[in-house]
Amino acid sequence: MTTTDAAPGTGDVEDGARRRAHRPGPGRPVPTSTYRLQVQPAFTYDDAAAVAGYLARLGVTHAYLSPVLQAAPGSEHGYDVVDHSRLSDEAGGRPAFERMLAALRAEGLSAVADVVPNHMAVPTPASANTALWSVLRDGPFSPYVAWFDVDWTTDDHALLMPVLGSRIGQVLAAGELELDTSGDEPLLRYFDHVFPVRPGSESLPMDRLVEAQWYRLAHWRVADEELNYRRFFDVDTLAAVRVEDEQVFDASHALLLDLLRDGELDGLRIDHPDGLADPREYLRRLADRTGGAWVVVEKILEGAEQLPDDWPCAGTTGYDALLRVGGLFVDPAGEAPLTALFTQLTGDPADFAGVVEQAKREVVADNLYTEVHRLVDLLAGITHADVLLRDHTRRAFTEVVTELLVAFDRYRAYVVPGEDAPAEAVHVLDEAVEHARGRLAPERHETLDLVRDLLLGREAGSAGRTAEAERAELVVRFQQTCGPVMAKGVEDTAFYRWFRLSSLNEVGGAPERFGVSPEEFHAFCAGLVTSWPTTMTTLSTHDTKRAEDARVQLSVVAGVPAAWAEALTLWRAAAAAHRSPLLDGPTELLLWQTLVATWTPAGVEGPGGPITEERLLAYLEKAVKEAKRHTTWTAPDADYEEAVAAFARGVLGDEAVLAQVGDFVRATAPAARTAVLGQKLVQLTMPGVPDVYQGTELGERSLVDPDNRRAVDYDRRSTLLDRLDGGARPRDLDEEKLLVTSRALRARRDLVGAFTGPDAGYAPLPTSSGSAVAFARTEAGRARAVTVATRLPDALARFGGWGDHVLTLPDVDDGGTWVDVLTGREHAAGAARLADLLADLPVALLLERS
Repeated sequence: MTTTDAAPGTGDVEDGARRRAHRPGPGRPVPTSTYRLQVQPAFTYDDAAAVAGYLARLGVTHAYLSPVLQAAPGSEHGYDVVDHSRLSDEAGGRPAFERMLAALRAEGLSAVADVVPNHMAVPTPASANTALWSVLRDGPFSPYVAWFDVDWTTDDHALLMPVLGSRIGQVLAAGELELDTSGDEPLLRYFDHVFPVRPGSESLPMDRLVEAQWYRLAHWRVADEELNYRRFFDVDTLAAVRVEDEQVFDASHALLLDLLRDGELDGLRIDHPDGLADPREYLRRLADRTGGAWVVVEKILEGAEQLPDDWPCAGTTGYDALLRVGGLFVDPAGEAPLTALFTQLTGDPADFAGVVEQAKREVVADNLYTEVHRLVDLLAGITHADVLLRDHTRRAFTEVVTELLVAFDRYRAYVVPGEDAPAEAVHVLDEAVEHARGRLAPERHETLDLVRDLLLGREAGSAGRTAEAERAELVVRFQQTCGPVMAKGVEDTAFYRWFRLSSLNEVGGAPERFGVSPEEFHAFCAGLVTSWPTTMTTLSTHDTKRAEDARVQLSVVAGVPAAWAEALTLWRAAAAAHRSPLLDGPTELLLWQTLVATWTPAGVEGPGGPITEERLLAYLEKAVKEAKRHTTWTAPDADYEEAVAAFARGVLGDEAVLAQVGDFVRATAPAARTAVLGQKLVQLTMPGVPDVYQGTELGERSLVDPDNRRAVDYDRRSTLLDRLDGGARPRDLDEEKLLVTSRALRARRDLVGAFTGPDAGYAPLPTSSGSAVAFARTEAGRARAVTVATRLPDALARFGGWGDHVLTLPDVDDGGTWVDVLTGREHAAGAARLADLLADLPVALLLERS
């Protein structure tokens, strides 16, 4: 079922206005829940159509599609769009898309889709991207020149194409470039790469022909130092798109807007809005063009950061919820012993902040050198143009920009040129300035203060010069650079270096935070209900480092740190014969953590066991290269990588070692079961619109992409759901999770008013034990559904179990009772013993029975 916007709920006028501002516009649908489908050549629109009936029976209301537009040839994820005017041919094109929509509608479902406004692919061959091909051929005279953020003022006045395997002189000498005049237009070929030839230059000798183009062919290593187009993070094959230009916005969004206008899509998920020049203006334009469609943004909020209240959207894609829900099931008592164990086994520091600073510093100096260089160019130009600002050197600007980027603690501030900087943005930047001040020599402090004022759009130097284009560009470009520094420095480097408990190293997570209390969780939910009632929530995405069950299966070691330390000692000794002197302590620890996290528990289909060698080796290769300590993607150390792989193969082939790991996983399985079911139920019933990532209605222990894009067995899921719907009791954790997921999703669908309606509310319920978290979802102040979940079961056992601990259930009208839709047990309103509520499962979902 889908709801549409109506009048706000009860509460004061200010609260009602805020809730209206972040709900879709009048008449626009609001999903009750979504189910993420990774559309790709191996899972087409017709494949999505085939599972429509299953999704409807599961209880979701919307299929949530990965990017639907035409991506680069062979793309398995869709974020490398090459053509905004057509639907993905590899997924079946428009005919298959319409068949999918018809199948969804027949089951009462609708669809929302992922949108990539920030970048397009630089594909191989480049001809797959018509807009880019035009710019390569015609340079600044191309009708598409406004699409890409290119600095044409470089010495070559050409777009850098860093695709060569060696330097250009060597390539020319080897005759590796070929002119092809056999087709409709002359082409320049370099192995699989194809480039257009500037009209009139095809008759030139090859060396002069190369120089005459609007692009500069260069060795791939040149990119990080001289790239002159803005890119997505440090990915040269993803060129940023200037959607701040209204014509570019309209052209790149026309098809998507048509799909929304025609009711073929009900909403959008916006990928990486922090990369845009002005995210707020983008969202305002999108809201205007769609009549306020349901839109959520992939926004990573750091610490106490809040989504800007003036963004006209429904909320985030749910990483903030993931952090709080997952944290509920992490025992904070394990922090000190696990930290001590980590430093003992690895020799690494106990302080994560220092690891982050070092990683960001490396990324700024190496991967993002070209972005820093462009900021310095802007600063040098601004100060040279104003005599009152001269005598600040390029070296000083380089040092200041570097320290500010390293010190900046979030993905961006929200300063709009021509507007007064918001107080929060001023506060965040001032904090970074003060941190940077402590890292800079005193003679750089005046330069630092100048840069701060320029980044905040304040008047600096001669009066009346705040509106200059270069100053506005500096404000925007600095903010666009903060995100890549955070993403590459923290998530893609520091997270792979420091892991006292790697399950905490999640996108949007905070490894230095160990656990979330029920009080903090309730406060977070209250904030969602008040300000972002239809935001998305999630536990797993295509970007998470570990799937939801892998995280909690490892997180439970926080409840038994002594047993974990003892187990590691035994495993390390038993695996000594497989260990090369090249293998470092951190990587070995990561392997053991990964083995536990991904171990399949016993079930009706078998005894369970370890991850496959293929998957483990692929993950470890990615992990050690992202860590950049011993090997990298661009400078691999084959000997080190083989030492890691050999150890992993040795462990997986050693039955004695695996038996010990299996014993530990079985011993912690009850706690893992509690967390698996608890976090799923909490996420599905808390405020917001929950997303179920494909396949996670059963146990899911995938690792980072591409592991999390593996095929999902929907036939098995459908068969198991039929079994449960036929009245059978769940036989293992997979079936228990499917029961929890389906019953919670159906409850949301049946009780829309209490979950996503305009009068939906949230009420924490008092319990006498900290090992229980409970809340009611309300409609107009009346409780309609109650969630109860067990947390920290090891601590609970140490204190004797539930005993006489109670939960106070809300009143039910007309003498009715509460019924647990997971077990069928009935419970009266008022004080209820937790031992009775949770006698069959560690969770309960109670609905009214009158």
